[in-house]
Amino acid sequence: MVRVRAAVLPAVGSPLEIAEVDLPEPGPGQVRVRLAAAGVCHSDLSLSDGTMRVPVPAVLGHEGAGTVVSVGEGVTHVAPGDGVVLNWAPACGSCHACHLGEVWLCGNALTGAGEVYARRSDGTDLHPGLNVAAFAEETVVAAACVLPAPAGVPLTDAALLGCAVLTGYGAVHHAARVQEGETVAVFGAGGVGLAALQAARIAGAARIVAVDVSPAKEDLARAAGATEYVVASDATARAVRALTGGHGVDVAVECVGRAVTIRTAWESTRRGGRTTVVGIGGKEQQVTFNALELFHWGRTLSGCVYGNSDPAVDLPVLAEHVRAGRLDLGALVTDRIGLDGIPAAFANMVAGKGGRALVVF
Repeated sequence: MVRVRAAVLPAVGSPLEIAEVDLPEPGPGQVRVRLAAAGVCHSDLSLSDGTMRVPVPAVLGHEGAGTVVSVGEGVTHVAPGDGVVLNWAPACGSCHACHLGEVWLCGNALTGAGEVYARRSDGTDLHPGLNVAAFAEETVVAAACVLPAPAGVPLTDAALLGCAVLTGYGAVHHAARVQEGETVAVFGAGGVGLAALQAARIAGAARIVAVDVSPAKEDLARAAGATEYVVASDATARAVRALTGGHGVDVAVECVGRAVTIRTAWESTRRGGRTTVVGIGGKEQQVTFNALELFHWGRTLSGCVYGNSDPAVDLPVLAEHVRAGRLDLGALVTDRIGLDGIPAAFANMVAGKGGRALVVF
């Protein structure tokens, strides 16, 4: 048993509490990891406020990387001292989606989130958020939740590969399938949006339009690859179409998860183009279309889960982009914080400020 500090969500809608947590030694098929860094993702905020459901009390945090401390019986793909990236959605390999090769839709990926993985020092049972409980100095996870960290990528940067980059890159390359010379608009310049902008640049998009409510994010967006920047307003769709000869972009990637933004992304897409929704919204976010416009515009509207990515396959690809200088992980990070800084990072996300906040241990 080891005692570590963690950010605990005591109940949905309650403030996070920095508390001491007792971790057991890893059992069969488990791995104990000392975190190097953990990204603060909008999904963590959605879990804390009830937009997404999670058993509580829980330790949140699902985007992280660190070093293996010890392994349980039967674990052979990693060993103590190895650097690893956390995989919060490990595919089971046996469900219907996995049999179809759509591992990002695995129906059993989050079963571990319902288990008790640790206890507070007062004896309260704790659940591991989205399987991995990365908002802690150390965590114990299923062996399937760790992947060897790519060589040549610092662990603090590699943490971002676990969600923001896999999601943003995958949305562009796997879901929307952006081709060289196409035009792209990315709605939302947070961590995932900035990764999507870099991915569009890597794909060879001819024009990349970033859209965000904050004028202050323009420099971040342009550094990531945006060739144009539009401050969101009631005239956003017209502004994006004006930048593309009145037609609209070939591909719009929505990274916000709000009904108005999804609708605007759709209206910014050319006739016959593709609109990909990455942002996670609540059930109250209702998007409406009429039958005539669906016929007339011939657009494709699709959802995107975890970038439609297979982490085991995609991590080496992303690592090569990093090593070659095409993908700048550090450019996604606007704040480096401790565990105590997570509530402020949540507040900044609500206010639309900054890119990715990174908890560095």
